[in-house]
Amino acid sequence: MNRISFLILLMFFSKTTHAQIKNKAFDSLLNVMVTKAVPTVGCEEIKKMKTVVFLDTREKKEYEVSHLKDARWVGFDTFSLKNVASIPKDANIVVYCSIGVRSGKIGEKLMQAGYKNVHNFYGSIFEWVNQGNPVYDMSGKQTNKIHAYNWKWGVWCNKGEKVYN
Repeated sequence: MNRISFLILLMFFSKTTHAQIKNKAFDSLLNVMVTKAVPTVGCEEIKKMKTVVFLDTREKKEYEVSHLKDARWVGFDTFSLKNVASIPKDANIVVYCSIGVRSGKIGEKLMQAGYKNVHNFYGSIFEWVNQGNPVYDMSGKQTNKIHAYNWKWGVWCNKGEKVYN
């Protein structure tokens, strides 16, 4: 099955859409891949949050290219609850990755560990950038670069300068 046929099937079988995702094919993919075990939030909800702890669940090299402002890197393969022990169990936490799959899995671990207000960023950093929101490099400066994971997943990131290394 080629990619276009797969996307058409995803759109056909997808029952719900997340209103904030602008690209319907991307939304259909997310609807199938992102866990429903962790409540999701989108760009607009995140912008309205007053106090939030952002946890970046991508690999270190992805985080180093760019991340959300004040995000804390926790990784995916190397994730440990020890690295979040200083975060209060009732803190408002938003986990994110490239599209929301890895962050959903980390969100589940956080909820199982007793964190009460965990949200998975639906569309994650790709949708954040697609909607024109800023990302920051390791020096804290705004950047146009975005780690696109690999060329297959990078097609879902439509803005910014894609980095693959």
